[in-house]
Amino acid sequence: MADLKFQRNFGIAAHIDAGKTTTTERILRYTGMIHRTGETHEGSATTDYMDQERERGITITSAAVSCKWNFPTDKGKPIQGATKQYSFNIIDTPGHVDFTVEVERSMRVLDGLIALFSAVDGVEPQSETVWRQANRYKVPRIGFVNKMDRQGADFLNVVKQVREMLGSKAVPLQLPIGAEDSFKGVVDLITMKGIEWHAETEGMTFDEVEIPADMLEEAKEWRAELVEAVAEYDDALMEKFFDNPDTITEDEIHEAIRKATIDLSIVPMMCGSSFKNKGVQAALDAVCRYLPSPVDIDAIEGTDPKDPEKKLTRKPDAKEPFSALAFKIITDPFVGRLAFFRAYSGHLDAGSYVLNVRSGKKERISRIMKMFANKQNPIDFIEAGDIGAAVGFKEIKTGDTLCDEAHPIVLENMFIPEPVISIAIEPKTQADVDKMGMAISKLVEEDPTLRVKTDEDTGQTILQGMGELHLEIIVDRMRREFKVEVNQGAPQVAYKEAFNATVEHRETLKKQTGGRGKFADIQFSIGPVDEDWKKENPDKSFQFVNDIFGGSIPREFVPAIQKGFESSMTNGVLANYPVDNMKIRVFDGSFHPVDSDSMSFEMCAKQGFREAAKKAKPVLLEPIMKVEVITPEQYMGDVTGDLNRRRGMMEGMDTRAGAQVIKSKVPLSEMFGYVTQLRSLTSGRASSTMEFSHYNPAPNNIAEEVVAKAKGKISS
Repeated sequence: MADLKFQRNFGIAAHIDAGKTTTTERILRYTGMIHRTGETHEGSATTDYMDQERERGITITSAAVSCKWNFPTDKGKPIQGATKQYSFNIIDTPGHVDFTVEVERSMRVLDGLIALFSAVDGVEPQSETVWRQANRYKVPRIGFVNKMDRQGADFLNVVKQVREMLGSKAVPLQLPIGAEDSFKGVVDLITMKGIEWHAETEGMTFDEVEIPADMLEEAKEWRAELVEAVAEYDDALMEKFFDNPDTITEDEIHEAIRKATIDLSIVPMMCGSSFKNKGVQAALDAVCRYLPSPVDIDAIEGTDPKDPEKKLTRKPDAKEPFSALAFKIITDPFVGRLAFFRAYSGHLDAGSYVLNVRSGKKERISRIMKMFANKQNPIDFIEAGDIGAAVGFKEIKTGDTLCDEAHPIVLENMFIPEPVISIAIEPKTQADVDKMGMAISKLVEEDPTLRVKTDEDTGQTILQGMGELHLEIIVDRMRREFKVEVNQGAPQVAYKEAFNATVEHRETLKKQTGGRGKFADIQFSIGPVDEDWKKENPDKSFQFVNDIFGGSIPREFVPAIQKGFESSMTNGVLANYPVDNMKIRVFDGSFHPVDSDSMSFEMCAKQGFREAAKKAKPVLLEPIMKVEVITPEQYMGDVTGDLNRRRGMMEGMDTRAGAQVIKSKVPLSEMFGYVTQLRSLTSGRASSTMEFSHYNPAPNNIAEEVVAKAKGKISS
């Protein structure tokens, strides 16, 4: 049985183009898993194996790789006899906002994270999204400032941004020696020695040097700040810090940093240049030293499937009952469907059965694989703390809990963001009709942010996704992988509806058709959710309050009422868009001892919703995007003017590496084709990033147009 203390499950996440895949490639080279380093721009990176990834030079789907790292080392070489071998499960995640769910599901199952930042660009929009996701799942992280060799690189400025913009206590463990073209090494603030890498060994070995004289004072100041930041995690350290800081040993500092990192109190910051093979091994040593192993994390919490109020826990131990979370499904052309899962407790042999709690059915896991990007290596078993892929199952979906049949448990699912954009598609030929249905079902199974529905009025298939690029990739995959040719319509915005007022309503359902009839009577109020409730439940949009006293409606009918209202939220009364943030308070009603049943009360709730919602001042909500444009100064006026025409709200301007950064919030409906327009405004010299921010009430003229179009008054 492997010692879990030497296991690390971590991810690499950042804004697009910060160097995640390049860093992963260096890790695989240094750990001996590959013998030639692939590059993103050449389309040869190990973890970017899809055709679309290689063509575009971006990561689209998260890829898992496993490797081993010898630690500690001496000048980059393992110390004979004293070295431990650490096992790594690494997930390389996408940086583009359209594929943010790939980061979300990785965060849900990882124990730690290397958060990458560009030394030139610092904290960018997607860096903030990644950070929020890591906060949601309480993932300890190390910061790695990449691209120190680039013009405009500034390590300490990025540290300052992590503190101010991300609200985290970023603590440098290193200072760069030189920057831009002259970047050649770092000062280690723990050993108070300099490190300079050897270019001829691809950075695998290095020399220890004295700290440059002009950096000595600065290094002492930052070391004092480092010790002060972690001193509270060790009483002996605190005493030494006040008595004589020079008596503090390296091991004491390492131990205190580890505790503070796992406790999410600090973020150790390091720097380097992955492309130039500098600093990656130090980051791997830091992963071993500071990021948690599966046994350092609290026991995973879940609930009893028969009693959701009852809390259960599973310790990261092979002797505990088996429990795992399936976090990703993919279809491989050679082995078929693969379910990636993280084992939290217990032991599972290939060929054995597990219980899928969602479906209530047993699943046979015929084979278990260790993943290396798109290659699979069969293994005989998997144990607590490890990540693998299952083959041979019938019905496992993203977010399913797999567990021991005798000890069922439901683990917390992951947060899936709502789609904000849609396109209509139709098969080009009759032969494509069946193939399209099969392709969509496989793609929806793989990607939980992809939704599909049929437009009742036109009969068209509507694909909903996270952005234009997301849907473009989906259609491209249908063409290449499934050989389906489709026609597609212009992108459409995913609006929502909400209520501005709370109203009371009484709904009575009476149907008599000879014999047993249907009867239900509900008194309820409908309106927006309470603000306090929303703060406690940010990921939920339906608040149901049962205030029925005296048995006017029997308790067994209340779930049916709740289900009726909740299912009604998929189609609002204004323009059939989903309803966001609705509160229902049921306080009275009546029933018939013979004619009332659950179905009657569910139908009554649906009927009551359609009637009451019209009186609750429904409004149309539109998705607002956070847009960041980086442009040379001479185009500032043109860019801001164009954003204003798009109903943009300016939020601030900044300077970054000699260029101007414009931040604004703009409705998604105004942003179609923006990249092309921006290129023509700035002669191709500006770039922009966009991510979803929130929903806001649409202006009256826009709302009226959308509602009229939805009701068929304006031809599409």
